[in-house]
Amino acid sequence: MLYAILCYASEDVVSSWSKAQDDEVMAKLLDVQDKYAKAGRLGPVARLLPTTAATTLRKVKGEAVVIDGPFAETKEQFLGFYTLECADLDEAVEFARELSEVNPSGGSYEIRPVSVFHPRKISA
Repeated sequence: MLYAILCYASEDVVSSWSKAQDDEVMAKLLDVQDKYAKAGRLGPVARLLPTTAATTLRKVKGEAVVIDGPFAETKEQFLGFYTLECADLDEAVEFARELSEVNPSGGSYEIRPVSVFHPRKISA
């Protein structure tokens, strides 16, 4: 089964790291990823830009309203995600555990099964 591992942490903490600290954390995370990538189980991985770069489209009273910034103000922000092929939830939890062990920002990892959506083909 395909799982999404959604990464949440305090953006203020992560953005306060020096370039050297950030590079060190990213290198440790890459070490964790490499094991799964070499096994052919790691799918797309993305690190999101800060929430200050976000734009949100929100439906208000039937109309689409576009606003700057994230949808909600929270203590933790959605910073990125992994997709991983796992036999079961236990394997996905182990991957998230390995990520958390090398990531000093604290935060949380939401693990969610993915249902792949196959859009209809449009004929020309």
